[in-house]
Formats: sequence, C-alpha cells, structure tokens
Amino acid sequence: MKWRGRRQSSNVEDRRGMRMGGKTTMGCGGLVVVIVLALLFGQNPLQLLETVSEVAPSQTNSTPYTPSSGEDELADFVGVVLADTEEVWNRIFAERGANYREPSLVLFTGGVQSACGMASAATGPFYCPADEKLYIDLSFYSDLKNRFGAPGDFAMAYVVAHEVGHHVQNLMGYTDEVHRRRGSLSQSDYNKLSVRLELQADFLAGVWAHHAENMFNSLEAGDIEEAMNAANAIGDDRLQRQSQGRVVPDAFTHGTSAQRMRWFERGYTTGDISQGDTFSATEL
Repeated sequence: MKWRGRRQSSNVEDRRGMRMGGKTTMGCGGLVVVIVLALLFGQNPLQLLETVSEVAPSQTNSTPYTPSSGEDELADFVGVVLADTEEVWNRIFAERGANYREPSLVLFTGGVQSACGMASAATGPFYCPADEKLYIDLSFYSDLKNRFGAPGDFAMAYVVAHEVGHHVQNLMGYTDEVHRRRGSLSQSDYNKLSVRLELQADFLAGVWAHHAENMFNSLEAGDIEEAMNAANAIGDDRLQRQSQGRVVPDAFTHGTSAQRMRWFERGYTTGDISQGDTFSATEL
C-alpha cells in the first residue's frame, strides 16, 4: 500500500506503555468482548478471562515507554489507514444524506480499559460500540505474519478496515439490533446472527478498499491478495481446526474462511454499500 508521507488521522489515542493500576471486577460487556474475540483468534476464553478478570479501572504511565522504530512506523501506517477510512466513509455517508461520525483508534500494549470492559492484547483488535473506539495492540501485526501466516501491510489494513466496518454498522443501527435480539435467541442462533454481523464488516472493509483504490490510488499489486489471505487465515473453521483439531459450526461467531473472503471480495468488487445485506442473504 502506498502510504508514506500521506495524512494520518488525528483520531488516534496513543496509550502504549500505560500500566493498569488497582483492581476491579470485569463487567458483562468485558466478558462478551473477551469471549467473542477469544473464539475468533483461537484462544481458550477461560485462559483469557483469568488474564483480565482482575484489572485496572484506569491506566497510568509511570515510566516512559520507548517503542521500537518498527512499531512507530506501524503506528504511522495504521494512522494513514484510519485517515483513508475517514475520507471514504465521510463521502459515502454524505452521498446518502447522512453525517459520518469518525471513530477513534486506541493504540495500547498488553491490556486496555474500554467502555466495553477490560481486554488483553491476546483478544486481538476489537471495536467497542459504547465509546465508538477501535482498540489495537500493534503486536497483532506480528501475529498476522507469524501465527496466522498472513504477512503484508494490507493484511493489517484489512484488520483496521474491518473494525471500522463495525463502527459503520453501529452508526447504521445493525449492532443495536443484533444485541437487542440476544436475550430471545439460543446461543447457537445468536452465534449465527453474529456471523452475519461479522461478514458484513468484512464486506464493508472491501467497500473501503474499492474506494481507497479509486480515491487515492493507494493500492499496490498484491494488496488485495494480502487482505484475502488474512480473511482466510482468521476464518472460524480454520481457527477451530488449528486450536482444537475439529470444527464446530454451531460455535462459529465470525464465519468460515470462504465466507469471509467471499464477502470482502464482494465489497471490493462492487464498492456498493447496498450489496452488503448479509442479514437478508439466503446463502452466506
């Protein structure tokens, strides 16, 4: 991706190096974040809950934090990606006669306090609708390359765009609708609804890639393949097979590798937000 020297978003909150102080019990929102993201990234939810069950109500930085040059470069990169998403979604919302409320991106190391509760870096990147912020520990870039076998800067760009896709869903009311139905559905049925929400976020990431290419001429040869490879690498079926040696479809929360790639590709090919109604689709 062509990104060097380009505008970075001003909506980046750098909490890298901040430590947790004091102890508090994680709320229900935090439990949901940890469990869902643990399933996504092939972690044992119980292990992650042990990690973050007693965490800080606030974050402090008692000692200076010195990031590596590579980490700072990656921070600059995600800042450019976030800026690109702002321009794309501001234009798309304006064309629909609506205003786009830009999210913030929080960079952290180790663990972080969000309005949805506490989370550790092991949960992976996530979006919290309660405070409209994306949370990313930049060490996840190494996980993409080394653990998931999805190298390349555009693989990380896809991850950022996916989380921004959740913000778009939140603004459009999809997130509230899914959460509202939680109490009336079995866990298996709610998981299926969650899959549709996640696949739509993949689609929206593809829509962003389509418009970023046209608006900024920023994509390079191989970028879309990097994003598709990342979508393939974090499909529920692949992660379950790697972590537990078997696939349990009723436990899917984000979709199979094939589904994630298919919806990202549809968004990238069409660039048309109206083509991403995963909730009405008879076949995912």
